[in-house]
Amino acid sequence: MSARRRRLLVRGVVQGVGFRPFVYRIAIGNRLGGSVRNRGDAGVEIFIEGREEDLDGFKQELENDLPPLARIASIDISECDPVGETDFVILPSTEGGERSGVLPPDVATCDACVEEILGDSRFSGYWATSCTDCGPRFTVIESLPYDRPRTSMRDFPMCAACEGEYRDPLERRYHAQTTACAACGPALTFDGETELALDRACDALLGGAVVAIKGIGGTHLACDATSEEAVTRLRTRVGRPFQPYALMATEGMIAAFAEPDELEREALSGPERPIVVLRVRQGEVASEVAPGLHTVGVMLPYTGLHHRLFARIDVPLVMTSANLPGRPMLIDNDEIERRLSGIADHLLLHDRRIVARCDDSVRRRVGGRLVFLRRSRGWVPQPIEALLGSEPILALGPETDLTFSIYADGATTPSQHIGSVDDVETIEFLREAIEHLYRIARAPAPAIVACDLHPQFATTRLADELANRHGARVVAVQHHAAHHLSVMAEHKLDEAVGIILDGYGYGWDGEAWGGELFVCLGTSIERVGCLRPVRLPGGDLAARSPLRMAAAFLHAADVTPSEIESGLIQRGLDPAAAGLLLTQIERGVNAPWTTSAGRFLDAVAAWLGVCCERTYEGEPAMRLEAVAAQGTALPVDIDVAEQGGVHIVDTVELFRRLVELADEHRPADIAATAQQALATGVAKAAIELGTARGTRDVCFSGGVAYNDAIASTIRDAVQSAGFRYRTNERVPCGDGGISFGQTAYAGRGIAILEADGTETAPGDRRE
Repeated sequence: MSARRRRLLVRGVVQGVGFRPFVYRIAIGNRLGGSVRNRGDAGVEIFIEGREEDLDGFKQELENDLPPLARIASIDISECDPVGETDFVILPSTEGGERSGVLPPDVATCDACVEEILGDSRFSGYWATSCTDCGPRFTVIESLPYDRPRTSMRDFPMCAACEGEYRDPLERRYHAQTTACAACGPALTFDGETELALDRACDALLGGAVVAIKGIGGTHLACDATSEEAVTRLRTRVGRPFQPYALMATEGMIAAFAEPDELEREALSGPERPIVVLRVRQGEVASEVAPGLHTVGVMLPYTGLHHRLFARIDVPLVMTSANLPGRPMLIDNDEIERRLSGIADHLLLHDRRIVARCDDSVRRRVGGRLVFLRRSRGWVPQPIEALLGSEPILALGPETDLTFSIYADGATTPSQHIGSVDDVETIEFLREAIEHLYRIARAPAPAIVACDLHPQFATTRLADELANRHGARVVAVQHHAAHHLSVMAEHKLDEAVGIILDGYGYGWDGEAWGGELFVCLGTSIERVGCLRPVRLPGGDLAARSPLRMAAAFLHAADVTPSEIESGLIQRGLDPAAAGLLLTQIERGVNAPWTTSAGRFLDAVAAWLGVCCERTYEGEPAMRLEAVAAQGTALPVDIDVAEQGGVHIVDTVELFRRLVELADEHRPADIAATAQQALATGVAKAAIELGTARGTRDVCFSGGVAYNDAIASTIRDAVQSAGFRYRTNERVPCGDGGISFGQTAYAGRGIAILEADGTETAPGDRRE
């Protein structure tokens, strides 16, 4: 039988995952000649030649027996003229090509490498080895194709042993770009000295010290999580009195302080190794790890360095980012030493450059689903399929807790966690991250730059700059509309009702929105409901001092000024300040209207004495949820009325009722009641709207969507009424998912439907 020849162009996660040696092995096994090589666009090109049945056998193995990290999105096959090739070879990578592939994210060190690190091998005791099935990718690559000279590993020439394995297609480390050993790879230092660096770090941690540990995408501050003294010392030094810390522990340790279910265990032990938020057993770790909360974030060791640490350390460690909240991860050794002076007792560093900062990802089980609180290490830069038209889009997100997203060729690629871009340093990180992701994604320049509607955000100003540079147009997207579209895009919906419960977003009317109901049908979106508006006294100050919001709700409920003032003073507010606050609310001075669900929960938390001063983002609502978990909701309904075609959920009357009940019931029961009544009210409104508009999908998103009790109540109500409950599962429900929603809004050309039936074109609301 005459030979046949075929060209296969494979797209997907096929570079940096052992795909070429896999192709080599199955080609040899099927007695085929030809070649395989990486293309400069992250795809892989294969030529195979031989008998037709052997070609078919090759294709079957190619599709069904992939390496652990490889994913095939598509295979384009074309017939070629035979050239008589009988040997199969791996060719050098090409530079060019169209955008057709995906670079894999950083993943945990695999079991085989861990066994070599902790066992008897030439890698024994070495912290930084990896193979094609594991290790860093995104944080070391500078450009495509993914080859060692284009990574930070080019600074470490391979020794003969490593190069031999790197060149052998039958070895596990064939073209593993981060492969290294103690003879040739990156080195650790402890306080500037290489000798026994890791052993000395273990001794310091066991002795109660705070140690800064440089990882693959940034730097952590670590200490003994069972030591109240060590954790308190760390809190004092970093100035974070209550912000919860993440822990790192082995699987055996976790059972002592948390109870993960099967879904949570699966998430913990996956190759991505995220932080997973678990119910905590009080008393098993230091109370200062997560003050006032009923949960704790936990991750398993995910690098060789971590496994070496826990080979000697038998307690869980606090493992928290060494940067200020919302600021970029520390990656430069000199900067780490300078910034952490007086905070870390010791520095455990290495000399491999971190090309791209990348925080730990965070996941939590909410409403029966695993959701992202932060999507970063382990997932970035994996794209999400989304058919949003032919124009390439860059979406810049909001201002806090942001990611950006790039859309091109039917897929959106969200970035790693960036933080809060309200300072020069983080804006510069955002610019660097955009350039890096465009470089490795080989994406075309944007024709649209999407941003938040808020005219004063730094990202809004950056959108103008980048649009001018690329000749693109700007589309400004309302914050909560982006939340709604993010869920719709994930689930490929053309129409849906949206429940968005959030903290703050600049509304189409210029007011402070945050508890919204939308209907999106085709390419039009309409705001069809909201929480009852109240004053936001002091603007951002009301978020930091939630007693101000309690006063605003009571004033809106027509409670007498003397009663409000008395209650505020009882809860610690200075009498003079209480009087000025009431005057501010009455006169509406620096007190815009708000519909914020976050501020409602803050007000409840403050009135119950759960949290009267916010020290980190979301603290009052998170503490309220922890208290509510110990309570039983009372049968309190919330009124939903239609005014001018808009459904108004009366959180003002609900708050007044909760204040009355608080005189007779435990704070835990009032907290549970507040959550259940809010969830029941917005679900009722959404069901009515879905019935009236003829759509059966209800989307829930926004920062409050992380509250398990609220999400579960909405889900149960929606499903009981015969509707489909949808929420974010591939991007965060919070502001980290906004940029994904912005790409969907801009790509679909969504227009705003006014109450009078007229439509406003996308972005025209921008001031």
